[in-house]
Amino acid sequence: MLRITDLVKRYAGGDPVLKNLDLTVEGESVVSIIGSSGAGKSTLLRCINKLVEPSSGSIVLNGMELTTLKGRKLREARRKIGMVFQGFNLVDRLTVMENVQSGRLGYISTWSAISRRYPKQDIRRAYELMERVGIAHYADKRADELSGGERQRVGVVRALMQEPEILLADEPTASLDPKTSEQIMQLLRDLARELSLPVLINIHNVAEARQYTDRIVGMRYGRIIFDGPPAELDETAMDRIYSGSPAADRASPQPEPVS
Repeated sequence: MLRITDLVKRYAGGDPVLKNLDLTVEGESVVSIIGSSGAGKSTLLRCINKLVEPSSGSIVLNGMELTTLKGRKLREARRKIGMVFQGFNLVDRLTVMENVQSGRLGYISTWSAISRRYPKQDIRRAYELMERVGIAHYADKRADELSGGERQRVGVVRALMQEPEILLADEPTASLDPKTSEQIMQLLRDLARELSLPVLINIHNVAEARQYTDRIVGMRYGRIIFDGPPAELDETAMDRIYSGSPAADRASPQPEPVS
């Protein structure tokens, strides 16, 4: 379970990007975060894996408080937080297998990583996951020879190689064509079920959020102003998420988190 309580992120000299935010994600649920650019969606994900440092508040993953971790303990905790990126973040000159194995860097020795001598069980697991997402036949191809959808599948497998306790996805379909976007969203949904893995997705495409996720969180000006199943995301909620004024949001209480 991921439990976020009273989370604030403020950059020097500016207003808070996240404002006393509460959120709980658990089980095998697939949760989408929607909202206009600047709502704080990406900042929220980056606070969870501490790519940016929260200003205050609590982020607890399966009983571990993440906000206080530093050094080795932080690196160990990050192994349990898989991340799928909009821009794929692959090393183009490396093969698919080598990119996938980078998900094991937190588990193997520096020498094994540099020499690319991966443990047999890691190679076996990589093939299993690549077969599951349909890219096993690309294992020895360079990453820059793949299509966008294939590259994103590599990114998904790399994240799963970490043996994560939660999977974060930051605009995973933004660089893809509509058909491939739907395939990636269906894949994330299926993997959540198969691996009993909670998935938190930052996404602009509301139609995909409605179709492929179990729960939608709507953000505006750093606050959660909608939290519920897709069926409850009506026009009134959409207006508040995408057209609401800062003053209206300050006057509205944050909705009760869905667990």
